[in-house]
Amino acid sequence: MNDDERLLIVPDTHAGLRVDVALQQLLPEFSRSKLQEWIKDEFVLVNQSYVSVKHKVYAGDEIKVIVQSNPENNAFLPEAIPLNIIFEDETLLVINKPAGMVVHPAIGNWSGTLLNALLHHMPEIAHIPRCGIVHRLDKETSGLLVVAKTLNAQTHLVQQLQARSVKREYRAIVWGQLWKNGTVNQPIGRHPSIRTRMAIHLSGRPAITHYEILERFGVHTYLRCNLETGRTHQIRVHMQYLKAPIVGDPVYGLKSIMPIKSMSEALRQHVLGFNRQALHAIRLGLIHPLSGEAMEWSIDLPDDMKALLEIIRAEQVGVTEPLEDLSFDDYLDEVSDDIDDDMQEDDE
Repeated sequence: MNDDERLLIVPDTHAGLRVDVALQQLLPEFSRSKLQEWIKDEFVLVNQSYVSVKHKVYAGDEIKVIVQSNPENNAFLPEAIPLNIIFEDETLLVINKPAGMVVHPAIGNWSGTLLNALLHHMPEIAHIPRCGIVHRLDKETSGLLVVAKTLNAQTHLVQQLQARSVKREYRAIVWGQLWKNGTVNQPIGRHPSIRTRMAIHLSGRPAITHYEILERFGVHTYLRCNLETGRTHQIRVHMQYLKAPIVGDPVYGLKSIMPIKSMSEALRQHVLGFNRQALHAIRLGLIHPLSGEAMEWSIDLPDDMKALLEIIRAEQVGVTEPLEDLSFDDYLDEVSDDIDDDMQEDDE
């Protein structure tokens, strides 16, 4: 919705100026880049006609500006977005987040987030910091997330994360054949030149990922992963370090290692058409903040990852038998999650 409209008459002192320059002087509360954006998006009319940024105005011209609200204003508005609720009581909400949903509003994603959906589902959490969110999943990573419905519950969950008692298991489909279970212990920080990415470098923060082979295929491996730390994009960066990047990862993929010629046309089309990283938070375990009971939830792989595995299995070459599935507790005894500013970082 528009905040308001401004009607302006060009004075003699502004005759001959480009419309964006004239508007910048007549409406100094708005930046020139913002005004240029509005002109291009046809929110500015000169003498009742849309114009280009380079259009010159003259004394007496009428300029109508339809002022657009800042997208940041939608960051904490309730939105009727469906939630896949796995568990809910008066204290906790556990959801299965779909791929494509951003957890918390940020630049480029001021609406349509999990936070907006939570505010619609339970408006009472508006007074809780971050609306009860205590940990995050990356936009294109699917799976389990827990949200606190009270301030006491949020504090308790943060303490559990700090104490490394929250258990989480991920599943990933990666490029290449990994031949043994292992651990990546490499520090992660902001990429030195691309600030939207993370990278391994000595000045980064400690990061440890444990991975276990579930199935090995001709050109792919199916993994179970758990984190001993919770750095932004940790699993994705560490898989790239192993030269076994996650299938579909648009940021940390390594196109040079993709054995295109080794795949059938059907597999090639399916794998290269997979439009998000094949990473899923499949299990979650924690201590209930109110009852003190140990609780655990598990969900299936999403349909897109199931379909991907099926077509990979259909033409596997030189494959070992799937490994026996270990118990959740045996595998995740060493789980740990670090908190930054009292909130878990993006941990995949």
